[in-house]
Amino acid sequence: MNPAYPFSAVVGLADLKLALVLNAVSSRVGGVLVRGEKGTAKSTIVRALAAQLPRVAVVAGCRFHCDPVAPDPGCPDGPHESAADPADAAGALRAASLVELPVGASEDRLVGSLDLERALTEGVKAFEPGLLAAAHRGVLYVDEVNLLHDHLVDLLLDAAALGVCYVERETVSVRHAARFLLVGTMNPEEGELRPQLLDRFGLTVEVRATREPDERAEVVRRRFAFDADPEGFAARWAAEEAALAARIARARAALGSVRLPDSRLRQITAVCAGFEVDGLRADLVTAHAAVAHAAWQGRDVVTREDVRVAARLALPHRRRRDPFDAPGLDERLLDELLDQTEPTAPGDPENPDDPESPEDPDDSGGPGSGGSDGSGAGDGPPADHEGAPAAPESAPEGAPDGAPDGAAGPSEESGSATGSGDRPQDVAAAGVPFRVPVLKVAGVGAGVAGRRSSGRGRHGRTIGARVPTGAGPAGIDLPATLLAAAPHQLRRGRRGPGLVLRRDDLREPVREGREGNLVLFVVDASGSMGARRRMTAVKTAVLSLLLDAYQRRDKIGLVVFRGAGATVALPPTSSVEAGAARLRALPTGGRTPLAEGLATAAEVLRVERLRDPDRRPLLVVVTDGRATSGGDVTRAAAALAGVTSVVVDCESGPVRLGMAQALALRLGARVLPLESLGDLVRDRRKAG
Repeated sequence: MNPAYPFSAVVGLADLKLALVLNAVSSRVGGVLVRGEKGTAKSTIVRALAAQLPRVAVVAGCRFHCDPVAPDPGCPDGPHESAADPADAAGALRAASLVELPVGASEDRLVGSLDLERALTEGVKAFEPGLLAAAHRGVLYVDEVNLLHDHLVDLLLDAAALGVCYVERETVSVRHAARFLLVGTMNPEEGELRPQLLDRFGLTVEVRATREPDERAEVVRRRFAFDADPEGFAARWAAEEAALAARIARARAALGSVRLPDSRLRQITAVCAGFEVDGLRADLVTAHAAVAHAAWQGRDVVTREDVRVAARLALPHRRRRDPFDAPGLDERLLDELLDQTEPTAPGDPENPDDPESPEDPDDSGGPGSGGSDGSGAGDGPPADHEGAPAAPESAPEGAPDGAPDGAAGPSEESGSATGSGDRPQDVAAAGVPFRVPVLKVAGVGAGVAGRRSSGRGRHGRTIGARVPTGAGPAGIDLPATLLAAAPHQLRRGRRGPGLVLRRDDLREPVREGREGNLVLFVVDASGSMGARRRMTAVKTAVLSLLLDAYQRRDKIGLVVFRGAGATVALPPTSSVEAGAARLRALPTGGRTPLAEGLATAAEVLRVERLRDPDRRPLLVVVTDGRATSGGDVTRAAAALAGVTSVVVDCESGPVRLGMAQALALRLGARVLPLESLGDLVRDRRKAG
């Protein structure tokens, strides 16, 4: 088996290295969420860190990796006798585990599964541990965490916060310890995590590939050397890796002796309040991270620099006020808040002017110290953090790879954009989103869990029971199971008070809840929509519908038609933020090829049906209904037969031709007037 790529050999990524190390030092920090573009060594560096974690002693034969010195009293494989001396468990040492959670994992694969047939018939808890048990006292790595189903993310983060995994299956309950370093990675272009889930990650880091040719060349050079001779490459970095592992071990040992003065605690809470973060988790995480950073730097008391570093990593993802906001932190405001709350009382151990202070600001001693100039780079890669530039904020959603900040497309401030062979037109800004009426797909589907249309799946109210259709039952409907078994008791030789059950008696519940849909927006951006006030209203309405799609866990897509034809501005994606960015930069002008817009929408839905057949579509056409160029609208509308559709009528003025209404008749669609889209919700509230 080839060795992992050395942690010390990864070029750059100072903030990510530091965030991972702080979690390795203190499990109370709460994990790391790594946001960034593809191909930035996110997976490589996580696997490399796992190899540097101290080896752990485990109870021999325990599937849950209990510590022999302090075993879990509720371990399903227990009870275990405590070892009085850690040396007694020396023969059971093993490397810290690295467990990867695939995007397509089921709930049973994550938390474990119970043999419900044996539980009901024999009364035994036959439990098969899941990935959370395998990750106990190690690292759990979740690539593309934003693509996991929400209920899996909830289970994962609950276990990470509590340090315990609970498995509940109708009549049986099992619990076991599950403490691990949680690392999640995501590409924001593929969709954001909900703010409630973002808040559960302790730290967040934004990573982006360097644009410096020399650094990129060094990355390629080292990768070539590793691929050519993994063992030799690892041997050349063995000294640095050993020093890093030893430093992590020292910091862990010193963690309990690091003091957090009350003045620094007040500084932390003032910074969190100054950034208006919700709740108190930010204060707790920042405090734990500051203590861990002090231990990592070899200090026995938390300093201003520790607080600053912790805040930079703990607060950016907790400042989102709108689902379309990208995480970020104003470092100038951070420094101002730190200056305003800097302790100055004589005798304060954090006062640099106090001659009795244990720290000399000119003293650069201690591992990785060196203050803000980062002079301690020789003590391992993460130690150069203080001298590293701030982690860049998110690039605008929808920006092409390699584009500089703000290069997502024609900006609203630019004032103009050129249409497809048409004269330049203004790019109207969107207004403030408002509540929109609930749009649903008729009937009952079987798509992924969401909050829009009726759907059958693993969640929702029970409406019946059925014979299990998969490899195992998705839960047990106990009354239906007992009713199925009752007529056969005499034939099966029942003698006692209990029922005699067999596998073919098992029934699983049929549940009906809500599903997420594919909401495909088809937006008319032609010259007839080009009046600035009108296009502002259109963009505001679509932005409001996008926000509604975000809240209801939908995928979205965007087709735009104007000028000579139609384009897919955004293929179906879970990234509602990307849709909002495309919409804000949308220019107008030219003729109105309505038929081409509908035909393009039909093709997008056809392809998506092959990729995700269970996700039902909802078509939202935003237009005034005019068609001044292109093909036959009636034929194009026929290709969308059977698709639940809504036409947002953008026609305005005292004289109206009713063309959007005619289009709605062709599509069999509901019509919503643009100017009263928000009023429909307000009127419904008044009526209630």
